[in-house]
Amino acid sequence: MTDRTGAPVVVGVDGSPSALDAVRLAAREAVLRHRPLRVVNAFLWPLVGTPLGMVAPVLPDVELRQEAEKLVEEAVDEARKVDADLAVTGAVVDGGPVAVLLRESRDAALLVLGHRGLGGFAELLVGSAAVQLSARADCPVLVARGEARADGPVVVGVDGSALSDEAVGFAFAEAAARGAELVVVHTWLYPQPVTYREAFGDVVPLAYDPQELRADEQRVLAEAVAGWSERYPEVTVRPKLVAAATPARVLVEESVGAQLTVVGAHGRGSLGALLLGSVSHAVLHHCHSPLAVVRHRGDRTH
Repeated sequence: MTDRTGAPVVVGVDGSPSALDAVRLAAREAVLRHRPLRVVNAFLWPLVGTPLGMVAPVLPDVELRQEAEKLVEEAVDEARKVDADLAVTGAVVDGGPVAVLLRESRDAALLVLGHRGLGGFAELLVGSAAVQLSARADCPVLVARGEARADGPVVVGVDGSALSDEAVGFAFAEAAARGAELVVVHTWLYPQPVTYREAFGDVVPLAYDPQELRADEQRVLAEAVAGWSERYPEVTVRPKLVAAATPARVLVEESVGAQLTVVGAHGRGSLGALLLGSVSHAVLHHCHSPLAVVRHRGDRTH
């Protein structure tokens, strides 16, 4: 969770079924956090050619804005169905979806998105706005995917990086607030045999001790949870060390039956703060539960 006192949960809507799923999820998250909910629609004025010097007629974009306002009102009503006492506001904000929601994220506790909008993306592609915002937003991003199992665990992936530590901290806070078990997943890959040639031409295999390698990865996993377990002693932690070549697949499998899955925006090997890491990107495409993406604080504008 975030420490931005009084900050709302913000949800972006565009009239798609996925956005309504996001509204319901955002309403539940706002209730859980005891925060207000802000429903936002990004509105781009259509480019209509009007000759210079002429008085512009009543343009169809006025009707489009009215439709956008109606869309927001319906989303606000949908949120109130979750909890009639929830403080909900709505706004139509001029600008493109990514730019508008990036601005909104500066003062938000959490940004909630549908996984696919009205842009006509193929079934195997996640909405581009969700990808960009997960990589660039100034607060944690929650993407409405799959089904949240009310009694399921919170799942988080770790890799020993600083970003991973922030994701683990977020996951601990979420597990504590929900009274849920926390499954902490770390994957490792047993290296393939490597050889080297000695001075006299003999090829000698390099020896790996699998027990020693596994022990090293166990230490990474233990260190990832140690400090947070002291801070959240009420959270039951189930560490899970998995030998696997594809960390994303392991996390996707663990997300089945979870009420929340948490990843960092990028981990080891990141190309930069504006990119979504390969593991996070893959999980975003295939996760079976709502997915929280946490960026490194050093990568944010605040």
